[in-house]
Amino acid sequence: MTETALPDPQASVTHRRVLNIAVPIVLSNATVPILGAVDTGVVGQIGLAAPIGAVGIGAIILTTVYWLFGFLRMGTVGLTAQAAGADDAAEVAALLTRALLIGAGAGLMLVLLQLPIFWAAFQVSPASAEVESLARDYMQIRIWSAPAAISIYGITGWLIAQERTRAVLVLQVWMNGLNIVLDLWFVLGLDMGVTGVAFATFLAEWSGAALGLWFCRAAFANPAWRDWVQVFDLARLKVMAVLNTDIMIRSLLLEAIFVSFLFLGAGLGDVTLAANQVLLQFLMITAYALDGFAFAAEAIVGRALGARQRAVLRRGAVLTSFWGAVISLLMAASFAGAGGAIIDLMAKAEGVQAAARQYLPYMIAAPIAGCAAWMLDGIFIGATRSRDMRNMMLVSFAVYCVALVLLQPLGNHGLWIALLLSFVVRGLTLGLRYPALEAAADAPR
Repeated sequence: MTETALPDPQASVTHRRVLNIAVPIVLSNATVPILGAVDTGVVGQIGLAAPIGAVGIGAIILTTVYWLFGFLRMGTVGLTAQAAGADDAAEVAALLTRALLIGAGAGLMLVLLQLPIFWAAFQVSPASAEVESLARDYMQIRIWSAPAAISIYGITGWLIAQERTRAVLVLQVWMNGLNIVLDLWFVLGLDMGVTGVAFATFLAEWSGAALGLWFCRAAFANPAWRDWVQVFDLARLKVMAVLNTDIMIRSLLLEAIFVSFLFLGAGLGDVTLAANQVLLQFLMITAYALDGFAFAAEAIVGRALGARQRAVLRRGAVLTSFWGAVISLLMAASFAGAGGAIIDLMAKAEGVQAAARQYLPYMIAAPIAGCAAWMLDGIFIGATRSRDMRNMMLVSFAVYCVALVLLQPLGNHGLWIALLLSFVVRGLTLGLRYPALEAAADAPR
């Protein structure tokens, strides 16, 4: 009697699988700046400066507020991927319900607290009376889609966990495409001005939530999605609360680094501030490109951990990091070769161009310095090792603050060195915690 060899679980983690998850996310991210450009361009046709400023500041305020709930996507990915890896279909369905309840509840809270939120936002970022009035009109419309916008974080995380990133791409293209069409119709066709842009986004976000729920329809075929005993299980709710709290703290510290970087850069003069703003777009491009591979790591590592397959987890971490490194090197090479042309395209002032070129080497180094941090973030999110993420972010933030003080005599060079150093420290410290993450795959369920 001959034995039949069992398939090697590691064989399921291939370059094709990684690319199938990552590429749709990269394409999805590419649609985001297009929408912002159309919003600005459409209101720009009105021929006045105030509407452009109102849409810009209103969008930034709401995006920042919504971003505070970005933990919902990251937390949902890790927990859902692990439940799927453990073949726990009931928990997979229940996690979607929990994410939707959190999204809807957070959105309704923002609707109820909109007046103090808007007041506080304009205290921090004051504008002229005309711009503030138009921005309030814009936000008072858009805030009513907050439950949909925040729920989409949870829906997106749930889909990524099951490696359904093509659905995420369709969802993003649908929302942004509809938003653009409605922008053109409401503003240029119906002459609705700033309120037209707001209504376009309001409708796009609610339609996006509806489409996302349709993509998740398989979960609603499982009665567990409304098994309230499981949905409100205290032990699972506690795990989700701790996970999301840790991720939120980590994200706030990361945001504090970038906000302080901008504020300190502003103190070095308008030209330096403008140059830094231009160069930060290089970082955004890098982040958009690496997101897809970090998301692939989240899904693959989460499933492997849920299935207690240590070798599969390691292979998933290695393959996704390999592609992250490839993309980082390509980004660095592109910035080295075309960075000057990109700067000239984004800034016409010669002083800004010269200053941006002076600091361009930091942007060439940034993808390489930040690669480990970006990829390990994805690996740790998939493993739901949020405590490590929080603690290593605290270490990174502390090193950044110390570097700012010590490198202050170097001016803007010191700022950039401190920022890149924070990336390196985060990558190194998370790397030191990786063995413990991998060992968790050997622990009994």
